[in-house]
Amino acid sequence: MAFRDTLRSGSSISAFTVTLALAGGMIPAHALAQGTQPETPEQVDAGQPVSDPDAADDVIVVTGFRASLESAVAEKKLSEQIVESITAEDIGKLPDASIGESIARLPGLTAQRLNGRANVVAIRGFGPDFSQTLLNGREQTTTSDNRSVELDQYPSEIVNQVVVYKSPTASLVGQGLVGTIDIRTIRPLETGERILAVGARGSWADIGALNAGSNEFGYRVNGTYVDQFADDTLGISLAASYVDEPYQLQEFNAWGYDTANVGGQDAALIGGSKSYVTSTQLKRLGLNGTIQYQPMPQLTFTVDGFYSNFDDDQSKRGLELPLAYGGDLNSDFDPASATVEDGLVTAGRFDNVRGVIRNDIFQRKADLYSGGFNANWEGDDGWSAFFDFGYSRTDRNELSLESYSGTGFNGPVTGDGAAATIDFTSGDKGTVFDSSLDYSDPSQIFLTDPLGWGGGTVPQAGYSNNRIVEDELFQYRVEVEKELQSDSFLRSVQFGMNYTTREKSLTPDEAFVRLPGGATEVAIPSQYLQRSTDLTYLGLGPIVSYDARDLIADGILVLEPRVATGPDAANDVLSKSYTVAEDLMTMYLQTNLEQQVGAGVITGNVGVQAINTVQKSTGFIFPETGPERRTLGDDYWDVLPSANLSLRLDSDWVFRVAAAREIMRARLDDTRLSIDYGIDATVPGGLIRGSGGNPALRPYRANAVDFNIEKYFGTGGVVALQLFYKDIKSYVFNDRFAFDYSAFPTPTGAEAYPNLPVIGTLEAPTNTGGGDLYGAELAVTLPFSTFTPALDGFGITGGASYTKTKIEDPDGNETEIPGYSKWVVNGTAYFEKAGFNSRVSARYRSSFLGDFTGFGGSPTRRTALAETIIDAQIGYDFQSGSALEGLSLYIQGQNLTDQPFVSTGENRNQVIDYQSYGRRFLAGFTYKF
Repeated sequence: MAFRDTLRSGSSISAFTVTLALAGGMIPAHALAQGTQPETPEQVDAGQPVSDPDAADDVIVVTGFRASLESAVAEKKLSEQIVESITAEDIGKLPDASIGESIARLPGLTAQRLNGRANVVAIRGFGPDFSQTLLNGREQTTTSDNRSVELDQYPSEIVNQVVVYKSPTASLVGQGLVGTIDIRTIRPLETGERILAVGARGSWADIGALNAGSNEFGYRVNGTYVDQFADDTLGISLAASYVDEPYQLQEFNAWGYDTANVGGQDAALIGGSKSYVTSTQLKRLGLNGTIQYQPMPQLTFTVDGFYSNFDDDQSKRGLELPLAYGGDLNSDFDPASATVEDGLVTAGRFDNVRGVIRNDIFQRKADLYSGGFNANWEGDDGWSAFFDFGYSRTDRNELSLESYSGTGFNGPVTGDGAAATIDFTSGDKGTVFDSSLDYSDPSQIFLTDPLGWGGGTVPQAGYSNNRIVEDELFQYRVEVEKELQSDSFLRSVQFGMNYTTREKSLTPDEAFVRLPGGATEVAIPSQYLQRSTDLTYLGLGPIVSYDARDLIADGILVLEPRVATGPDAANDVLSKSYTVAEDLMTMYLQTNLEQQVGAGVITGNVGVQAINTVQKSTGFIFPETGPERRTLGDDYWDVLPSANLSLRLDSDWVFRVAAAREIMRARLDDTRLSIDYGIDATVPGGLIRGSGGNPALRPYRANAVDFNIEKYFGTGGVVALQLFYKDIKSYVFNDRFAFDYSAFPTPTGAEAYPNLPVIGTLEAPTNTGGGDLYGAELAVTLPFSTFTPALDGFGITGGASYTKTKIEDPDGNETEIPGYSKWVVNGTAYFEKAGFNSRVSARYRSSFLGDFTGFGGSPTRRTALAETIIDAQIGYDFQSGSALEGLSLYIQGQNLTDQPFVSTGENRNQVIDYQSYGRRFLAGFTYKF
C-alpha cells in the first residue's frame, strides 16, 4: 500500500487529518506557486478528512493553540523536507505584533529587534542577508535596502501559516542559503467553511509617552471573511488589519572609546555621546484578498492580492556631547578626576564641553503591493500542471531630518555661548552625566551650528536626507508533473521553468538645513516650543524640544538642496544612488520517491535546479573630470543538485537525510555601480586604484548536509534532533582585486605615466573563500497528556540550537558572520482546557554581530549582547452552548523583564548602545460568528 494511502488508514493518522481540517485548511493545496509544498490527506467538501470511519469515534477533537501545534507537528511529519511551521491559531493568540515575533519562536530561528519589534529573522545563526522570504510561494520585493524582508510589514492577523524550509528541493524556487520562509494566506476553497471573525486589542507601554506629541496607548483592529458559493466551486477570502500603536525607547549611544593615559596606564575613555529618547508611532494597514474558482474538479483558478501601507514616524530628541574625541572641539578631560576599573575610565570630568541638542525626525513610509494568478490542473490520468504569475512592488520614502541647537554658533572657535563642565560615570548601562548647564532654558538655547559642522562660516543647522526606494518584481512559472505507477520506486516526476525579473533603485535627496538671511543663530519662537524632553535617565535633565518640520514649513529653517547633477554635483550624494536589475531563468527537474521497506517506507525526492542570472547595475563612476553615468554587469550559471530522503517507520520514528548545493545572491547595495578612482603615484609607473561597489559580484555558495532523527508521540508530540553542516565555498568580503579600467575615462595625470596599465585594482565587495558552519538543533513539542491523562491540557513546545562557524576573511583571519548567534533557545509552556488558556514564552539568543543603521542609511555592525525576552498570555474562549460562544478574551504582556538591547565596542565593558523599551501590556478579544 502506498505511503500516502497508509497515512489515511489508522486512528493516529486520522487524528492528524482532523487536526489539519480543524486548523482551517492550513496546508495549502498544490495550486500554490510553490510546487514542493508537502502533500496532505484529501478532504471532502464538508472540510472533513477522508479517514477510517471506524477510527473516527476514537478521535479527540482539540482546538485553539493545541490544534495549531498538532498542525505544525503534522506538517513536519508529512513533509519531504526539513521544515518548521506555525499556523494562524498560534500567530493570532501569541503576544505578537507581527509574524516576525512568531517565527522567532521556532527551533533554530531568532530575531533582531528594531524599536522593540522583531523585524528581521536569523536562521541557524545566519542573519537576514542569507535567507529568502516568499509570499504564497512567490518572491517578494522588500522595504529594506536589500533582499531581506522586514517581517513587521506583514500583520499577523492576515497570515494563515508560515513554513520555514531548512532544506531545499529542486522545485523550491527562490531559496536561500540557510533557509526559506514561505508566508501563506488563506485559500477559501480549501478552508471549506464560512468564517466571519473580528478582533481588537488595546496596548499600553509602561515606559510612558517620552516625547511631546507621543502616546502611551495604542490599538489594532482586524477582520476576516471566508465563504464558498456555487456548490463550493467559488471561494472568496478577505482579511484586513489596522494598527496604530506607539513604541517608546530610552537610548544611550556612545560615539566610541578613545585611549587616555591615567596615572601612567592606558584606559578606554568614552569618546562622545549621542543619546536619544525615541517615540515611534506605527500605523500599518494590511489588506489581503483571494478568489478561487473551480469550474471542474480538475481545474482551479486562484487570484490573490496583498497590500500594506506602512507609516513609521519617529521623534528622536537628545543631546550630543563631544568628549574624548572632541580635541579639536576644545573638550578637556581631567585625568586627575578619573577612576579606572578593568581598563575603562568609569568616572571622571570633562571641561569646556559644548553640546548639540538634537530634535531629529525619522519617518519611513512604504507601500507594498503583491499579487498573483495561478491556474492549476490535476488530471485523472496522473498528469498535473500549473501556471503561476506573481507581481510585487514596494515604494518607500525614508526621511532622516536632523536639527541642531545649542548655546552659540561654532563655540569652539568663536567662544560664543556657554560651555559645560560635565562629570560622568560609565558602567554596564552606558554613561550617566552631570552637567553644569540647563539645556531646557530657551533663553540660552538657539537654532545654530554649535560645533561648526558646516565649515565654521555658514551655519549648518541640520541635515535632511530623503531616501527614495523603488523595488519591482515580476515572476512567471510553469510546471508539469506526471505520477508514475504505484508499484514504482519513482512516485512522480516534475519539470518546471521560472523567470523572474527585478529592478530596485535608490535615489538620495539630500539638503543642508540653514538659517535664513545669513543669520548665525536664531532664537526658537515660543509658539514652536513643546514640552521639554526628560533625559534624567542620562543624568542630564530636560532639554528644549520642538518639531523641525514645523520650523521648515514656516521658514524659520530653510532647506538648501545638494546639487545632484551638473559639474557641481555632490559626489558623496551621487555615490549612494543605484539601480540594480536582475533577470533569472530557472529550470528544474525533480523525481519524487516512495518505496516500502520492511517495517517502514522510504520517501523523498532527488533533483537538480539550474539558474542563469543576468545582473546589471546603473550608477556613477567618478573620474576627476566629473561624474559619469554607466551600466555594468555580468551573467553566470548556478547548478544546484539536491536530495531529501526520509525513512518512516511504523513505530513513529522518522530518519531524514538531505544534501544540496545552496546559494544566496549578494546584497543589492554590494552590487551597485559606484566607483571612484585615480592614480596611485606611490606605485612605480603608476597604478589605477578605485573603490565602490561590484556589479559582477556572485552569490554566496555552500554545500549542505542535514540529518534528522524524529520521534512522534500520538498526534501532537515530537522530539527531533537535527544535525547540519554547511561547507561555504564562496563568501563576500570587502577586498582589493584586479579591475579593468579600459572602458573608463583616463584618470587626470595619466600623461605622466606613458605606460600606465589599464588593469588596476578595485576595493569593493568580492567573492572569497569561505569556511564552514555546523551545529545541532533540538525541537520539542510535547502535550503532557502523552504521559498521563491527569496532565491533559498542559504541554511545552520549543527548541534549542547550537551553531559553530569558521569564516575566513581575505587575509585568512577568522571572523564573525552578521547575525550569527552560537546559542538560540526558545520555548513555550502552556495550559489549555475547557476554554481557559495560558502560556509563557521565552526566547534567548547569545551575542551576535548586529546590523545597525547610521545617518544616511549607511550600515554599520557591532557586537550585540545576549538577550532573553519573556512574554505571557492568559485568555478564555467561551465554549459551545454559551450565549457568548465564539468570543475569546485575552490579556498579554511583552518583554516582561524589561530586557534591554545592548551593543558593545572592542571590549564588553565598552557599551555603545543601551536601549530600554519597557514592558508592553495588551488586552483584546476575537469573535468568530
